[in-house]
Amino acid sequence: MKMLVMEDEYVSRSVLMEILAPYGEVDPAENGKEALEKFQKSLESSERYDIIFLDIMVPEVSGQDVLRSIRAMEQQHDENALVTTKIVMTTALGDFNNVKTAFKQQCEAYLIKPLDRDKVVNTLQGLGLI
Repeated sequence: MKMLVMEDEYVSRSVLMEILAPYGEVDPAENGKEALEKFQKSLESSERYDIIFLDIMVPEVSGQDVLRSIRAMEQQHDENALVTTKIVMTTALGDFNNVKTAFKQQCEAYLIKPLDRDKVVNTLQGLGLI
């Protein structure tokens, strides 16, 4: 499985990558701009990410905007695509508006920090990835 973790905080990014490492290849992104560049390259190389974890509050481009951009890029790349990259929002923001916005933009899951192995593994199982 190929995964991308967008998290600006080093410790949080490292912990999530360590949790995910047994399940496949994990690429880091420290901000929204870097995540979008890596996603674009994955589309062009046909080695797409199976799942992307997006923190909402990151520099350059917010997680909500990255989510919106990824969905637009997928649509532009393959208008008839039935399979999209699974996206999980990971954030300290549990307010209704952020949750609603994320699901409206077609994320598959929303995890409130702090993250732990059980939350992440349960999410991967729930999405049918492991």
